Parts: sequence; structure tokens; C-alpha cells
Amino acid sequence: MTTTDYLIDSTLVLLVLLQIKERNLTTKTLIRPLVIVAIAAANYVHGIPTAGNDLVLIAILAITGGAIGLASAQTVIMRVGTGGEVLARAGWASAFFWVLGMGSRFGFIFWITHSGSSTLGQFSVQHAITGSAWTVALLAMAVCEVASRSALMAARRERLRGTRAFQLA
Repeated sequence: MTTTDYLIDSTLVLLVLLQIKERNLTTKTLIRPLVIVAIAAANYVHGIPTAGNDLVLIAILAITGGAIGLASAQTVIMRVGTGGEVLARAGWASAFFWVLGMGSRFGFIFWITHSGSSTLGQFSVQHAITGSAWTVALLAMAVCEVASRSALMAARRERLRGTRAFQLA
């Protein structure tokens, strides 16, 4: 793992841990993680591998990331503040799901770079997966986790804003 890998993963984990304190859920708060994974994707993805079972691996990890992101977003505690703003707080369940996704990729990369590369190589050969597919699949997992979490939280925010507006009318 490079220093950049550590920084990106650590930053994404810290973003949710910082949300344990209730804060105003702004568009900036929702977009910030998307920008971080977009930078990572731009740095690491140079094409989509399609040989063998590469697309299957990418799809499985993308779906897994999306599910983890939805679970994290669904468990965020949200309410309308006294000024009509939507407040959000990541509870323990939300933080658990977020760290599960980010931490599993971090752990996987750590395992590969320290002792697991030969095992992964054997698995990849047996299942017709190219080496570049792993990078794209792990990034697809991160992008889908972040995108699904941000999208669901944005939808929940808008629903709460609509509820508040309806109550005031």
C-alpha cells in the first residue's frame, strides 16, 4: 500500500467518525466523500478489465459496497432542527457499516501486500480473474458505498425537509 492508499482510506473513515456528533446535513457534507473516491478512481482506474470473470468480480464487490453504503445511510439518525435545517448524526450502527466497508478494503490490501499475494494469485488463476480487476473491483466497491450512502442520505434529507414544509403550511 502506498501512503496515498492509507490517506484515502483513513480520510473516508474519519469523515463518518466525525459525523458521530450531530451536524447540519449540507450538500457539501454529502458531496465531500464523493470527491475523495472520484480522486481515488481517477488515480487508479485506467480501464475496465473484461477478461474471464473480471466483470463478475467487479459487479459483486460493487453490489456489496452499495449494500453497505445503504445500510450505513439508513442507520444515520436524522431530524429537523428548530430552524428547519436537517441534522444528522452517525450512530454506532452507521459508523460500523461504514468502517466495515472501508476497513475490509484496507485489510484486504494490507493482507495482499504482506502475505496474501500468492494465495490471491492462485485464487485469481482458478477463477479467471486478472490482476487489474482487483483494483477496479475494490474501487467500484468504495464508489458504490459512498454513492449509495450519499444518495440515500440526500433522499432522507429531502423527505424530512418536505415533512417540515408540509407541517408549516
